[in-house]
Amino acid sequence: MKVHPFSIVPKVPDLLSPLKEIMFNLWWSWNPEAVDLFRRIDHEMWSKTAHNPVAMLGMVSQQRLRELAQDPPFIAHMERISEALKEYLDTAPKSDMTDGEPCDFDGSCLAYFSMEYAIHECLPIYAGGLGALAGDHVKSASDLGLPLVAVGLLYRQGHYHQYLSYDGWQKEVYLENDFHNMPLTLVRGEDGEPVVIEVKIQEETVRLRAWVVKVGRVPLYLLDANLDENTPSMREITSRLYAPGAAIRLQQEIVLGIGGVRFLQKIGKSPSVFHMNEGHSAFLALERARITMTEFGLSFEEAIEAIRAGNIFTTHTPVQAGIDHFPADLIKAQLGQELIHMGIPMEGVMRLGLSDPSQGQQDLSMAVLAIRTSIYRNGVSRLHGVVARKMWADVWRGTPVDEVPIGHVTNGIHVRTWLSDEMARLYFRYLGPQWMNETNSEKTWERIHEIPDNELWRAKERLKQRLIGYVRKNLPKHLARRGCAQSEVCSGEQVLDPEALTIGFARRFASYKRAALIFREPERLYKILGDKDRPAQIVFAGKAHPADDEGKKLIQQIIRFCRQREFRDRVVFVEDYDINIARYLVQGVDIWLNTPRRPLEACGTSGMKVIPNGGLHLSVLDGWWDEAYTNEVGWAIGNGEEQGDLETQDQLDSYDIYEVLEQDIIPLFYDRLEEEVPIGWVKKMKRAMATLIPVFNTDRMVSEYAEKYYKPAIKYRRRIGAENYRAAMHLAKWKKKVQTAWPNVAVTKVEELSRKETPIGEPLEISCTVALGGLENDDVRVEAYYGPLDNSGEISSPKSHPLHFDMKKDTGEVVFGGTILGEEVGRNGFAIRVRPTHPNLVNEPDSGLVIWG
Repeated sequence: MKVHPFSIVPKVPDLLSPLKEIMFNLWWSWNPEAVDLFRRIDHEMWSKTAHNPVAMLGMVSQQRLRELAQDPPFIAHMERISEALKEYLDTAPKSDMTDGEPCDFDGSCLAYFSMEYAIHECLPIYAGGLGALAGDHVKSASDLGLPLVAVGLLYRQGHYHQYLSYDGWQKEVYLENDFHNMPLTLVRGEDGEPVVIEVKIQEETVRLRAWVVKVGRVPLYLLDANLDENTPSMREITSRLYAPGAAIRLQQEIVLGIGGVRFLQKIGKSPSVFHMNEGHSAFLALERARITMTEFGLSFEEAIEAIRAGNIFTTHTPVQAGIDHFPADLIKAQLGQELIHMGIPMEGVMRLGLSDPSQGQQDLSMAVLAIRTSIYRNGVSRLHGVVARKMWADVWRGTPVDEVPIGHVTNGIHVRTWLSDEMARLYFRYLGPQWMNETNSEKTWERIHEIPDNELWRAKERLKQRLIGYVRKNLPKHLARRGCAQSEVCSGEQVLDPEALTIGFARRFASYKRAALIFREPERLYKILGDKDRPAQIVFAGKAHPADDEGKKLIQQIIRFCRQREFRDRVVFVEDYDINIARYLVQGVDIWLNTPRRPLEACGTSGMKVIPNGGLHLSVLDGWWDEAYTNEVGWAIGNGEEQGDLETQDQLDSYDIYEVLEQDIIPLFYDRLEEEVPIGWVKKMKRAMATLIPVFNTDRMVSEYAEKYYKPAIKYRRRIGAENYRAAMHLAKWKKKVQTAWPNVAVTKVEELSRKETPIGEPLEISCTVALGGLENDDVRVEAYYGPLDNSGEISSPKSHPLHFDMKKDTGEVVFGGTILGEEVGRNGFAIRVRPTHPNLVNEPDSGLVIWG
């Protein structure tokens, strides 16, 4: 039977027509008045549809729509929101705000690629932190007016929903997304037909269409392989986020990278910069290379030099196990036909994706491919930058770890997305209406101290009551579904105490996050939570990866504690963690607990979200907290130490949690003299807000990306692309020459021309002789690398100083010389370093070549 589909749409009265424009721009999701507008239509239906205005409008009765059209207060509210949206979209961009200088984006745009986006719960195509960061990045890019377009995949089933069995074991269910009842639109061409592009996978031609989600000023394009023209197996490519199996994972990344660039070209977008949010989209470099080869007649090597100029790679992963690797035979099977079509050699692709191509057969690393095809790379916190430089040091063999060209931009949050209405009203009243546009301003946030203590505290109490109300409403449903006894189900309506110190722990359940660490000494924890005069309680939420049994065991362990009589009213687990539940938690808890094994938390933005809502942070000094913590703004677990023995580390950290709770947190929370307001606690809340909000937000983060990476990349792209990429061709030719000559480059002699013992402050004159293997003097940089020696004889706190050309010997060898200045008394040392240099080599270590002498 052949089915001929058609759509039925709600008949919206003309007076309500502005609703359509509002609901199809997710700007409403971070504007409380707009959310209130939708809630007024039908409060119950708003909740039932997961806060999806498109689905809700299709479910409310025509009678209700006619009533709203005759409701003057509602019409006035709608028109006010419609005007606010128009004003937002028409406001001049603020993308120059970071340094006051105009940023010419070459009449083009910036492209941001991510495997997932957490914009709002009504668009369930996200799994966790990577998606939350991507969603907040896009929102701040919109607020700042950056000319950004975002690209991702539209998953038919999105991420899984979680439910628990009677014994607390996580199970998963996948629900179908109805794209026609979501705030997205099929991208169509001028002829009215859907825009379709093609990518070759295996022996098949896969056709892809795209849907667009308006996120303020930013269009988010989501590719979709679920077309009738595709075979069933190819339609599955966009079925699930992070679908299991290497083959389909590789297919998703081919579609995202190659298909994403191809789609942007099809609709006439020519971005100046391509920002890869993790390595999933690294194949975009290949499609960019193909376009450059076709348009300018460049070789593959020349094209890679050309496209590197506009590529930026952000890594979020602190361990190799989190990186996608694909064997060569799988790459060839899935991508081989496309590579032939593109005119790109398979061996060239593999060479770009290997940490050390000289080591023979290896799997292709998507992160290494992204690293080698990008001009700038960064981790997502200061500590993660250090971790990333160590982790990827093999890509730059011979380069000291501190000089590995991976920087950092610490993540942030989109404040208005995660901010409660109660706190927003206080901010408007005491910080002024412009606070929304001044999230980076320390001066603005210092006005937090003008909010009366009792007003801030009462707002926080209401948020906690709302969280507890949500838990009490939903926990009995979860307990009944698990098959718990009726008495236990009924007790779910009475859990938690609105007056008690409330601790939150919510995130992906993975072993390194140590969700059950606080239960290490149950008796001691029970004494803390069960104190009748100073009680405390914990709310848990989070999902384990479907294939992660260890993560599922952690959830099961916590559920078993929840069911024990001692903890039943004091410890709860909220099922099916999503953005909606996250809002309740980050807004309602007093303390956010974070217990990762240092340094395995790349950043950890969940803890940032409690700060604007009056919560405080208790965490291991990892990720963002390593650079944010002072005793004025929160509490630390440990001192940043990293024990080799995991059992010892767990013992020390759990002890520290109990000590901090007993000695610091609980006494401060319950120290109340006036109006039952904990003055010392509120003081700490205010200091955390004033200090942390202006730093750990995505307006600052996106502005930092613009300053450190976007603008320099655009300038470099112009330089390398001048005269039909003449500079790129010259750079590729020069690299080939250097690669050929380098085996013959050597430091043949090193001399100290001063005394062995040099008084501090006096120069040490040194000289070295270098065989250049046919290279010219200006092809290399010769440096003295020097500093004090540690106990193992290695140079610590090193500095480098260039040595100048002295003379060329009859043998063809070249003498370089210069002076260095010792600044510390004691044993010092130096080494001679020779590496290639070129005016268009942005990061000298990127040549991958270095000689020491």
